[in-house]
Amino acid sequence: MRIAVAGGTGTVGRHVVDVAGERGHDVRVLSRSRGVDLVDGTGLDAVLEGVDAVVDVASVMTQSAEASIRFFRTVSTNLLAAGARAAVAHHVALSIVGVDRAPLGYYAGKVAQEDLVSTGPVPWTLLRATQFHEFAEQLFRQLAIGPLHPVPVMRSQPVAAREVAERLVALSEAGPAGRVPDLAGPEVLRMSAMVRAYARATGRGAVVLPVPLPGALGRAFRDGTLTAGPDADRGVRTFAGWVAGLSG
Repeated sequence: MRIAVAGGTGTVGRHVVDVAGERGHDVRVLSRSRGVDLVDGTGLDAVLEGVDAVVDVASVMTQSAEASIRFFRTVSTNLLAAGARAAVAHHVALSIVGVDRAPLGYYAGKVAQEDLVSTGPVPWTLLRATQFHEFAEQLFRQLAIGPLHPVPVMRSQPVAAREVAERLVALSEAGPAGRVPDLAGPEVLRMSAMVRAYARATGRGAVVLPVPLPGALGRAFRDGTLTAGPDADRGVRTFAGWVAGLSG
C-alpha cells in the first residue's frame, strides 16, 4: 500500500518511514524538503494522489496552548481536506495519553487535533501513546542553564519511538478502527531520574534539579495523569535499554 507520513522526519516519524519501508510499502514523506507545507497546504493534493493511508505524526515545539491549537487545527484541517479530495481511505493520527484530562499548553492542541480527526471526512484511527524515551534528551537540551538542568517533577511511562511506529504502521494496514487502546512503556519512572541517566550515558556533566510546576498542568505531571491505565497495551523496550544503546 502507499502510505504518506506527515512529520516523517521527526522523532517517531522517521521510524514510521523505516518500518513502512521494511514492510514493503510505498512511503511518501510530507515535508518542506519534498515540496509540501503542512501549514499552508502547499503540495498536499499532488503528493496524496493514490495514497491509501496518511499517518500524521507532525508536531510543533511550543508550550503555548494558543500556538499549539493553531498548529494542530491548521495541519489537521489541511490534511483531512486534501485526503478527502484525494479519496484517501484511512487517516491515522498519533496523540498523547491523558490529554483529555490535562488539555493545557501543548496538550490543548492535541485535544483539538483529536476532535478534528474524529469528526472529519476521512475514516480514521487514533492512537494515544505516552512520552517517548527521547523526551528525556529533549528536556536535557531545552532547559539547560549552564550546567544546571531544571526538570519538571513528572511521572512518565516512556515508550520506544520505534514501537510506536510499528503500531502505527500496523494500524494503517488494518484499516480504520476509531480510538484504539493506548500504548505505553513497560514502567513508570521519575523524569528527573531519566534525565540524569541520559546525562550519565552521554558523558555530560550536569546538575539535574527537579522543579514542581505550578497549576493544573504541574499537578497532571506529578499525579500520573499522563501515564496509562490498566487497559493500555505495553511496549517492551525499557528506558534503561534505550540509554544503554546511547552509551554503547
